[in-house]
Amino acid sequence: MFTGIIECVGRIAAVEPRGGDCRMRIAAPDYLSGVRIGDSIATSGVCLTAIEIADGTYVADLSAETLSLTTAGSWQVGRAVNLERALTPDKPLGGHLVTGHVDGVGHLLEKTEDARSWRLEFEAPQELARYIARKGSVCVDGVSLTVNAVSGVRFGINIVPHTAAHTTLGELKPGDAVNLEVDLIARYLERLLSSREEA
Repeated sequence: MFTGIIECVGRIAAVEPRGGDCRMRIAAPDYLSGVRIGDSIATSGVCLTAIEIADGTYVADLSAETLSLTTAGSWQVGRAVNLERALTPDKPLGGHLVTGHVDGVGHLLEKTEDARSWRLEFEAPQELARYIARKGSVCVDGVSLTVNAVSGVRFGINIVPHTAAHTTLGELKPGDAVNLEVDLIARYLERLLSSREEA
């Protein structure tokens, strides 16, 4: 589990195709102290397992499913990625509960300045839109955000200067693809209600 509060921005250092899936090396100097092999690191919202740690980098295997269902399939060397280590009992829950299991890929439609902040409008896949509610939570590329507005498959968020400067969201451009994870509670609530109706 994660919180969606980004701790570091790393960069893809190497991409090694391996017969349909791939292995990636992610550079994060001065961030990996205390990280051990087998630990989970949310990488732009995708939960990856560190299988090697050396020289300020970690290595992870990405399955064919991960590559096809997230933006990871398009990651190239040099790309910036948001990083967060797994939640521990002594870590503040500053964002919301995030699993690192990406639900789908959305796209940035508009980006406009609002005083010192930015307003971003995204389009979500149709099947995810019902889980996104005004003043609810959504995870975009691993970042926990509050939804400001919803209209059909579109939703808007606001990022303050700190978020723009310390995550990859400040560099997004209209048309860019992003990993989306909808609120965990919304998914379980729907399942509970549908089970009740079936009964």
